[in-house]
Amino acid sequence: MELVAGCYEQVLFGFAVHPEPEACGDHEQQWTLVADFTHHAHTASLSAVAVNSRFVVTGSKDETIHIYDMKKKIEHGALVHHSTITCLKFYGNRHLISGAEDGLICIWDAKKWECLKSIKAHKGQVTFLSIHPSGKLALSVGTDKTLRTWNLVEGRSAFIKNIKQNAHIVEWSPRGEQYVVIIQNKIDIYQLDTASISGTITNEKRISSVKFLSESVLAVAGDEEVIRFFDCDSLVCLCEFKAHENRVKDMFSFEIPEHHVIVSASSDGFIKMWKLKQDKKVPPSLLCEINTNARLTCLGVWLDKVADMKESLPPAAEPSPVSKEQSKIGKKEPGDTVHKEEKRSKPNTKKRGLTGDSKKATKESGLISTKKRKMVEMLEKKRKKKKIKTMQ
Repeated sequence: MELVAGCYEQVLFGFAVHPEPEACGDHEQQWTLVADFTHHAHTASLSAVAVNSRFVVTGSKDETIHIYDMKKKIEHGALVHHSTITCLKFYGNRHLISGAEDGLICIWDAKKWECLKSIKAHKGQVTFLSIHPSGKLALSVGTDKTLRTWNLVEGRSAFIKNIKQNAHIVEWSPRGEQYVVIIQNKIDIYQLDTASISGTITNEKRISSVKFLSESVLAVAGDEEVIRFFDCDSLVCLCEFKAHENRVKDMFSFEIPEHHVIVSASSDGFIKMWKLKQDKKVPPSLLCEINTNARLTCLGVWLDKVADMKESLPPAAEPSPVSKEQSKIGKKEPGDTVHKEEKRSKPNTKKRGLTGDSKKATKESGLISTKKRKMVEMLEKKRKKKKIKTMQ
């Protein structure tokens, strides 16, 4: 198990987690965090991090997505397609979805690291996105004051809802029966079957992160030192506890045998792990903490486990054509491992579903290893030499 956290100082931190045996008597159980790596790959502050069972990906204001192979502990490469990255979400081990300030949502094959589809999602920036547990739907919010529902099977917009203000967070519940939309310090709870608001929760300060601890219990953190647990049915605050000395920037929740853990990262530089009680009215106990001495912005937890059952998005029943706005192919730049988008390039009109593999790799935003490229160049040189000898 490894905690990964990004910061304003352009660094990605990695901390190995060493769980201790269950404590006896009155003593609280304590875990240990050990610094594993620091990586300075980005040239601007980190804005998003996502994890699956093998990779950690980070997004930055430097307009790149960096990929890290956690099994081999090496940097795997980088993707260029967007402007400033605002959100990254894995679905299982096969797909990564990214959103950015350019208004695009991109769906990536996380095996070949090809861009399967690029969708002009919002007229303004994409501020946040969330994938339904089924993998068939996604929600996104942006600075165009809209909440958009996406059909991921067909790669198209399913529903657009105008909202009065710019929302900055959207999150599905674990079973996908409801979702929350956050505007400043207000949480609107929507029911999937009616697509209408069933209740509203108001936090004291602007909200920076929310995580569902169960289908009805929501952890809320924001521009303050405390974390609160709210009941989405009764709309009451179950408990609150002081987590940090400064505002909480991000949270991550996960379950392992006999433990339900929430991790918090703050502008005070600390990352803390908390063990949740069965009764959510009781504040959690602190398992461990570590000071990074950095202004943290985003957080993830890599769990070294077998492949997730959610291997891929559902297969497309009828692959939809890629429109001019949705996908463009740029020219390959020799000597680069990353292929940059060229605005005036011709659209790719080949019909392809989101999960279908193209026979020809997408050139504009895929990732090709330097080793593979050098091998191709060497074989090409040998072929030319052989041709010259034959002619002589």
